[in-house]
Amino acid sequence: MRLRGARFMWGFVHRSEFKGHTVALALWAAALVGSMVLPVQAEMPARVVSINLCTDQLAMLLADPGQLISVTHLAKDPLMSSMVAEAAGYRINRGQAEQVFLLDPDLVLAGTYTPAATVALLRALGVEVLQMPPVTSLDEAAAQIRQVGGALGQTARAEAVAQQFEAEVAALQVNGAKASAAFYYANGYTTGQGTMADEVLDFTGFSNVGADAGVTGGGILPLERLVVADPQVVLTASLYPGASRSEEILSHPALRALRGDVGAQTDADWVCGTPHLLRAIRRMVAFRMTLQADR
Repeated sequence: MRLRGARFMWGFVHRSEFKGHTVALALWAAALVGSMVLPVQAEMPARVVSINLCTDQLAMLLADPGQLISVTHLAKDPLMSSMVAEAAGYRINRGQAEQVFLLDPDLVLAGTYTPAATVALLRALGVEVLQMPPVTSLDEAAAQIRQVGGALGQTARAEAVAQQFEAEVAALQVNGAKASAAFYYANGYTTGQGTMADEVLDFTGFSNVGADAGVTGGGILPLERLVVADPQVVLTASLYPGASRSEEILSHPALRALRGDVGAQTDADWVCGTPHLLRAIRRMVAFRMTLQADR
């Protein structure tokens, strides 16, 4: 209603002749428009809903108690989320526009891959939506901490978290000759060039078999090509309960026979550009130091 009223008043002022006493009326109307729009641009939103796994975790890290009111169901999945325990204290949503709107948020945090119809409907209903892209580098991870903190009105807190993240990352860099590593997931999926995971490998002293094979972003790496590359470390995902044909490749004898370490790693710490990424970096540094000691 505030926005509709503001648009009506702007139309009224625009149509005025701005002569004589109508100038005073125009100035009054302009001031009224400003007073109607400002509350929509609140500096610190009081009711925030996140509908993206990565913004879930950034918001849980940065928001004041009671400021964040809901996170996605993915935040409670231990194979995807690094903050399962923290997520237990929030109402869960599944990202539907109708469900989110009924929570009466004044800010919704979403991803750029959040369904466009969901984002459009929420915005049409007058809800502010901030969409965050997936991070593709360590620098972007720090920048996104600051951006989400700014949207929450938690600039100082976000700056402190980002600076600590940057300092700890800088202290973990591994220089020298590269060992070889590969990501290998269900259906033979791997992570290649232009990804944060690729940068983490390079940063911790590894060359990425997927990137060397020409994969950009994410893509399929045939098992035969992985075996020929013979990486010293293979990073795979923890398996979900039950049976899945897409995951059968991860138990293939050829994969098990690869020289070196096959590490069953949860994806949780690799998925998002949060400070929890530091745990993944430390694990890779430990792998690299072990390989160096075995020479």
